Amino acid sequence: MPIYDKPTRILARDFVKDTNLIKGNIFTRKDFIDWFAAKYPNIKKVTLNAHLTLLSVNAPSRIHYNASTSGESDLFFQIDGSRFRLYDKDIDPPPIYKIEDDSAKREFIEDSEDILESNEFAYERDLKNFLSKNLSLIESGLRLYEDDGITGVEFQVGGRFIDILALDKNNNYVVIELKVSKGYDRVIGQLLRYIAWIEQNQAEPNQKVRGVIIASNISEDLALAASKITDVEMFEYQLSVTLKKVK
Repeated sequence: MPIYDKPTRILARDFVKDTNLIKGNIFTRKDFIDWFAAKYPNIKKVTLNAHLTLLSVNAPSRIHYNASTSGESDLFFQIDGSRFRLYDKDIDPPPIYKIEDDSAKREFIEDSEDILESNEFAYERDLKNFLSKNLSLIESGLRLYEDDGITGVEFQVGGRFIDILALDKNNNYVVIELKVSKGYDRVIGQLLRYIAWIEQNQAEPNQKVRGVIIASNISEDLALAASKITDVEMFEYQLSVTLKKVK
């Protein structure tokens, strides 16, 4: 639920009006965040950065936030990592709503041990979507993180993406990383980096952060590495299919 009477994506349009922004004018990420800090201080910087991505028509990462094809999410054009302007449909390319080809798909798989084939990418997405809707399979009381329209599926952290960010029954953060095949020990460094980022940028002082690794097979090296870390759990998943004959 939004903290204020309007969701952030609507407040972004108030930012445009309040700053007298017109086509061609450039504003910075800092301008956007400072405006919100002055008028809506309870909105987290993480949420604001996510909305800048969502509202920028040419930001490939906006697909992680389900940008609406109705046009309500098409507000800005990102010039570079820190500068933006208003979207101008007369001169700008069409907005990005989905990944169009396999080469683009691979750009969104962070720190993969090997290049995934397109069917494996689809498999990872299916597994991620299934688990995000069935987090109780991992732990009772676990729920998907959600704030002002931004969910914990492929949650952006400093230019990378956590597969699933969740909250447990005690309102503590759980960082979940998926590996469609074998889980290797390198994933430990990736997971610890994500945990530290959430601790520093997202969690409140009283919130703890821990990690979960899910793979079809946990390697011996990964099990050994994780054995020295108290805040990381590991799971192996198995899939099964049953058939019922139709008469």
